[in-house]
Amino acid sequence: MGITQDLAKFCGELKYRQLPAEVVDRAKYFFLDFIGVACRGSKEDSSKSMYRFIQETGSTNKGGVLIGTKKRAPFVYAALANGTAGHAIEMDDVNNEASLHPGVVVFPSALATGEMMGSSGRSFIEAAVTGYEVMIRLGKAIGPENSYQRGFHPTGTCGTFGASVTASKLLGLKKDGMVSAMGIAGSQASGSMEYLAQGAWTKRFHAGWAAHSGMIAVLLARKGFKGPTSIIEGRDGFLHAYSNGVDAAKVLEGIGSGFEILLTSVKPHACCRYMQPPIDAILKIMTERNLRPDQVEKVRLGLLSAGASLIAEPAEKKYDPRSIVDAQFSMPFGAAVALLYRKAGLREFQVSRIKSEDVKAMMKKVEYAVDPELDKTFPRQWCATAEVFTKDGKRYFTKIEFPKGDPENPLSWEELIVKFHDLSGHFWTKQRRVKIVEQVRNLEKIRDLREWSSLLL
Repeated sequence: MGITQDLAKFCGELKYRQLPAEVVDRAKYFFLDFIGVACRGSKEDSSKSMYRFIQETGSTNKGGVLIGTKKRAPFVYAALANGTAGHAIEMDDVNNEASLHPGVVVFPSALATGEMMGSSGRSFIEAAVTGYEVMIRLGKAIGPENSYQRGFHPTGTCGTFGASVTASKLLGLKKDGMVSAMGIAGSQASGSMEYLAQGAWTKRFHAGWAAHSGMIAVLLARKGFKGPTSIIEGRDGFLHAYSNGVDAAKVLEGIGSGFEILLTSVKPHACCRYMQPPIDAILKIMTERNLRPDQVEKVRLGLLSAGASLIAEPAEKKYDPRSIVDAQFSMPFGAAVALLYRKAGLREFQVSRIKSEDVKAMMKKVEYAVDPELDKTFPRQWCATAEVFTKDGKRYFTKIEFPKGDPENPLSWEELIVKFHDLSGHFWTKQRRVKIVEQVRNLEKIRDLREWSSLLL
């Protein structure tokens, strides 16, 4: 058998009872995080555009929930909408080595398919874990720098496969059906990095489209539609088409001996993950030294080369963000708000801050450069350095090896719940939010997602 078939065999045979307790716990942890970011993301203009599109398709307000709204939509469109909303505020989970966002693809697919089938919480967890496994393994194999150099967003490209496996599990497809579903998914793998050029919304769409197209692939395979059985490893398959430096061995390396979901990070700041280690470094210095913004003369940051094209280049654009998307991928902006407000959350990544003269002035004090020393431990570690020079001639330096939210420096359940309440507090009552938290933490006890999902409206 080839890589595609071996991967399908592993995913098809994996059962809930085989999952270690910590894997089950992480699946619930990341699901709660996804619900919070999707709820808050549902209020973004990009999400509202998506809802208008879905409404105009003739939706009967039946099907899957659109999280944070009072609406439902046909299941495949619910996956599209929830994935797009979940990726809208740049606070969704990340796998560092693959440099992609699994939760905003896997959970929309799992939720919509689980609602469609009336699946149990255990089946949902089982399917989500396999989705993370496939998506992350493919991301590691193609390599994030290779993706970026080719102009592809790995969340969109690898995500389609993860969503197809997730939906296959919940629909009960056997190995051959899952292989066909992945084969069909491979012809839908997409996601252009050109969104960076104008601060466009298409990055948000990539997650939704991956969830949607993965479901489409499975529904077609279920009806007998055939896809290539070598879509991953074939001469014209995914690995060779989407990467100039593929390491095919990483797709199956150590499979079954550990789970990729355990190596996934949560974001505390509302911006690109590559910006978060430098922001953590700035916050550490400003807090520990109790510095005021008006004391800062200059800041010098050391960055990873892998993320430079996203957050640091071209410099003239990064120092002049014009939209929220621009700001989410501007290292000078992220550094400036961290220096001014000691925060880099949703309240800081707003149009009013982009227009602020204080922020513009602080951005001019920010310098950065790629540091080859930091690359030596990438992608195992996403390091960054910061030096803050004060007007009285002092210099403060720190290095961040594991930013807040990494598995080595995680948000506790309690901290994650605070994040959830902060994101969803304006949209759901406290009673509802507390119930969502309680039931997600006991997700394996849910018998029918069709009944449970109405909590998310």
